[in-house]
Amino acid sequence: MGFCALALVLGSLAVAVAAVHGSEPWLNATHVYSTNANSGGGGNGNGVFVGLTLIQSAAAKGAVCLDGSLPGYHLHKGFGSGANSWLVNLEGGGWCNDVKSCVFRKSSRRGSSNYMEKQLQFTGIMSNRPEENPDFYNWNRVKVRYCDGGSFTGEGADVSSGLYFRGQRIWQTAMDDLMAQGMQYANQALLSGCSAGGVSTILHCDEFHGLFPSSTKVKCLADAGMFLDTVDVSGQREMRDFFNGIVRLQLQQSVAPKKADPQGQWRGCRMNHASCSGSQLQFLQGFRNEMLDAVRGFSGSRQNGIFINSCFAHCQSERQDTWYAKDSPNLGNKRIAEAVGDWFFERGDAKYTDCAYPCDGTCHHLVFRGDY
Repeated sequence: MGFCALALVLGSLAVAVAAVHGSEPWLNATHVYSTNANSGGGGNGNGVFVGLTLIQSAAAKGAVCLDGSLPGYHLHKGFGSGANSWLVNLEGGGWCNDVKSCVFRKSSRRGSSNYMEKQLQFTGIMSNRPEENPDFYNWNRVKVRYCDGGSFTGEGADVSSGLYFRGQRIWQTAMDDLMAQGMQYANQALLSGCSAGGVSTILHCDEFHGLFPSSTKVKCLADAGMFLDTVDVSGQREMRDFFNGIVRLQLQQSVAPKKADPQGQWRGCRMNHASCSGSQLQFLQGFRNEMLDAVRGFSGSRQNGIFINSCFAHCQSERQDTWYAKDSPNLGNKRIAEAVGDWFFERGDAKYTDCAYPCDGTCHHLVFRGDY
């Protein structure tokens, strides 16, 4: 599988410390987050609420969630100049890598449509308001729900545990359904996703491109979708082992997982960047350098783009306060939405890399409450 040439990587260099096994804590109801933005711009914005559509044809194709329920998506139809443009966003939400974690997951919205919200508010890159999302507000915008635990990949089942690993079938069935809804006539299309959804975007970029004729402009945006095979705080390569577990069974694991920190020395730093010691920040700067090395070859292409800031943040394209607001993070006086728009519509070069933390005063840092 090759990564489609027309792609943009969006990420934050410091988010690695705020990562945990199996799921994003800020998407778990038992954990909340706040930002320390310069002004109190809300993360939710004023976007429309969009209803859940279950794919009725999926069961016959074996394209089911972990628990066997139907997969689904939220579609808000485009209008005006965006009527034939499509933005498909693949939902994130961590992974499960063994039977125990997948059994737990199937009793949640990450493994069963029975627990999914019936409506989702579309914010950030999904917003329908031009003042919140100037380039994509009137496109057909789709949020494909994530319920397979393996980034829309995998083909198999664990009968004894009642688990279905059908991520690839879900992907294909969702795309078939959207094509029938009119996506086949798209004159431009963008595949996006954050975290596990960002990984999905990378994995499926070429397949997405292949759905359309050569006359259709097709690009892929991976937000916080790079999970490096790097050494964690214990000196181990935990992400390599974790991903191998996913494959054997059918990340958000990173440089400071709880397993690598049994004494809890990194707990404060994981929860709040302001609690990181000098040596911990130095370790994270090393991670920053590894990430920059990893994207160097990719960013060399004129058609590709990067926007990498030194913020303790995650999924910046999906939060209104980080995507496009008066005080949004910016690099080179470009907010994320502006940089992504410039890249997609080829209005200019879109290669932005921040200086090392803590130089960026425009960041909206995540601060976690609770134990994770």
